[in-house]
Amino acid sequence: MKRGTTFFLRLALLVIALPILAVYIFIVPEIGSFAAELYPAYTYMKWLVWIDLYATAIPFYLALYRSYELLGQIDRGEAFSSSAVRALRSIRNCAFGVGGLFAAGMPIYYLMADKDDAPGIIVIGLVIIFASFTIAVFAAVLKALLYEAIEIKAENELTV
Repeated sequence: MKRGTTFFLRLALLVIALPILAVYIFIVPEIGSFAAELYPAYTYMKWLVWIDLYATAIPFYLALYRSYELLGQIDRGEAFSSSAVRALRSIRNCAFGVGGLFAAGMPIYYLMADKDDAPGIIVIGLVIIFASFTIAVFAAVLKALLYEAIEIKAENELTV
């Protein structure tokens, strides 16, 4: 792959990472405070929202880091290696983690949407869950294809 293409993909990772970081810094505390305002008797709702949303940052940024590493391997011509398979496996697991954490938090978001009469909260959560699981399945398929390509490459090297 040309270096310009991987540069564009690395730039895309940065464009993804920075706005999400801004969301975690500026919007997540407001969402937690909003949950506490909706249910003043249950002020711990703020902490549940914060824990759920900040916990999703860990697998999200780990997946971005592993994607960045994978692009580096592609630049070095090591795309067909076991470390690339491990990177795709890690990305798959992180995507499942993000989707699972959002799914675990959906009861809280349902309560918020029900109290505020804002069904968009549920829709946004479901879109994030669906996107995460789609990325996880895509990474799993790529991992399986890459693993088969590595096996075929090893077979061909033994044959010749």
